[in-house]
Amino acid sequence: MKKNRSANRMRISFDLDEVLFVLPETHKTEPPLIFPLNKIFRERLRYGTPELINRLQELGYDVWVYTSSFRTEKYIRTLFRLYGVKFDGIVNATRHLKEVQRDNKTILPQKLPSRYHISLHIDDEAIVCSLGRQYGYNVYQLDAQDDNWKEKIIARAEEIKRIEHPELA
Repeated sequence: MKKNRSANRMRISFDLDEVLFVLPETHKTEPPLIFPLNKIFRERLRYGTPELINRLQELGYDVWVYTSSFRTEKYIRTLFRLYGVKFDGIVNATRHLKEVQRDNKTILPQKLPSRYHISLHIDDEAIVCSLGRQYGYNVYQLDAQDDNWKEKIIARAEEIKRIEHPELA
């Protein structure tokens, strides 16, 4: 029987828009992809994104994308693979609607990281961050340019791991 490597790892998820995908006018960004890839994948990555995601995985975290956008999983995986990043899981709006909202009469939040056993979600939207306590997930709000964002996220992840997952620390 194949053992799931994710079973004993803490999960961290990132939103895409205004978190990992940012504008060069407001944030430092990774270099654009070369032509013609830059015409297919127009998004620009926040500077340090590949380094951070790969570092988190080296530290033993599963790293996911949890976005309310309808970009396909294939599109997201391909774009990040071109930057040397492989995600452990992806939840886009299509998957969220199918697996979380389903046929619930009550409208659920646009993101529900706890549904996927995600221990820390990084997002820019205040509403997503404010719902964390109510729906059982930890959040780190990230939006403005911050040269120390990678270190702050790693520190927050390590703090949660020590408190909530001492068996992993």
